[in-house]
Amino acid sequence: MKYGYIRPFEEDELNSRQLQKLDNIELTHLFIENNSSAKNRVKLDTLLTTVKAGDVIYVYNLYVLADSTRHLLELLQQLTKRKVTVQFLANQINTSESSTYSFLTIIEELAQFQSQSISAKTKIGLLEAQKKGNNAGRPKKSMVSVNEAIEMYHSKKYSLEEIKVKTGISKSTLYRNLEN
Repeated sequence: MKYGYIRPFEEDELNSRQLQKLDNIELTHLFIENNSSAKNRVKLDTLLTTVKAGDVIYVYNLYVLADSTRHLLELLQQLTKRKVTVQFLANQINTSESSTYSFLTIIEELAQFQSQSISAKTKIGLLEAQKKGNNAGRPKKSMVSVNEAIEMYHSKKYSLEEIKVKTGISKSTLYRNLEN
């Protein structure tokens, strides 16, 4: 069976470009999303439950099918495992050809690269912020308040709630500092 999948995106909000590409293919069924939302993909879910081994899904481009490299990888792995071919018309990519393995490998590597790249950029940004004096996370509690909370705790005259109200030091912060 031959299935088409269309989802509006910024460059083709009315789906005209996608419909034009799919027009020459005799499709068994055409699944058209009503919105471009990444989270609400009802027609894609229906398509994924419909396809069987040997079926072909025709899609305009990679972005129509998936919103991220990781999502694309997950979908392609799932479909390849089920022996379903995906043909991306604008990209001229066909997952059934002998290059399928290398295409999936490239997508896997891209997903890993993207993840590592984001992680590295985040670490660099955090280090630069630290050098400028901007520390990530919650600001540290003043040692004056912590010491006051510890003294109040040891005096046994105050409840934990009273200590928190007076010093602003939470129970967990107090206990953590008592251990040290």
